[in-house]
Amino acid sequence: MADRVKADVAAARKALAIERETASRRIAQALGLEQPEEAALAGVVSGSSGKHLVPVLFVSSSMPVETLRTYAGQLERARGVMAFRGMPGGMRQVGPMAQLSATILRRDPGCEGPACAMRDVQLIVDPLIFRQHRVSQVPALAMIPGDPTRPYCERDEASPRAAHLVLGDAALSGLLEEYGRLGGKAEVQDALAHMARQ
Repeated sequence: MADRVKADVAAARKALAIERETASRRIAQALGLEQPEEAALAGVVSGSSGKHLVPVLFVSSSMPVETLRTYAGQLERARGVMAFRGMPGGMRQVGPMAQLSATILRRDPGCEGPACAMRDVQLIVDPLIFRQHRVSQVPALAMIPGDPTRPYCERDEASPRAAHLVLGDAALSGLLEEYGRLGGKAEVQDALAHMARQ
């Protein structure tokens, strides 16, 4: 009986490995991935180390829309994230936040409808990240390790925090430079380089 169980387990593992390889190959073909990425999908290559720092700009829906639009353009170049503490109208009303998000991210402010070109910037609503960084004034900038866009219900108070917090209504490049002056020069290097390239 034990030999039969071992044989069944071995057969199941082999079938799973074949299925995994086949699925990875199909995904790679569909996405046009090269061989190294295909291996990563199959679990051969490990993921990122989590040392990546993301510029997070803390903002409020009470800020002027034009200011938020300007920051969205700058964050797109710096590969950053815009964070709100809550949603206009409260958490039970998604419509006002969706409308505000579309207004902020639309490249052409006069464009209406779903065909409008949007900026490649993530907006998050995350009261926990505000509390963790003790943000009471906006705009504020932090360089947060890992992925700040993970849902706050999947994180806890011990999630990685930024080493510094820069406050003030200034261009994103100025906020990043000030962060660097506070001792985070290496942390803002990538974001500033991305902004300079575009």
